[in-house]
Amino acid sequence: MRIRVRPSRRRSERIALNLASMIDVVFLLLAYFMMTMEIWEREDRLTPTLQTQRDSASGETTDFQPQVVEVLVLDGAPAYRLGPRSFGDATSLRAALEPLPKSVGVFVKVFDGVPVGFAVSAIQACRDTGFEQVTYEPAK
Repeated sequence: MRIRVRPSRRRSERIALNLASMIDVVFLLLAYFMMTMEIWEREDRLTPTLQTQRDSASGETTDFQPQVVEVLVLDGAPAYRLGPRSFGDATSLRAALEPLPKSVGVFVKVFDGVPVGFAVSAIQACRDTGFEQVTYEPAK
């Protein structure tokens, strides 16, 4: 049995692709990838706020002790602690931070149970006294 295909019929039936659907899919994928792309620099690639400074004469790194302001609850009330000294308000904390060297920066370490306002006022007190490098650190 021999099947014969008419050549005139096959030539006129060509497959036509609808490019409008393909263009829609491409633009949807483009929009999806643009919206889910992270533009900001990842945290693990950021440089740390506090860095060691070089001694200009010897070229060695200098030892420094960064200032750490601890915000914690002492005797049932929120307080600030800077080294061995404790403060109950932000004004006395500002007075204690004023004579410290500003170049090395400061850490604000906040413990559990402290109201957010106390943590924010500690950071603001550090900024008000001239510290440009203030690092917030939640206590573990």
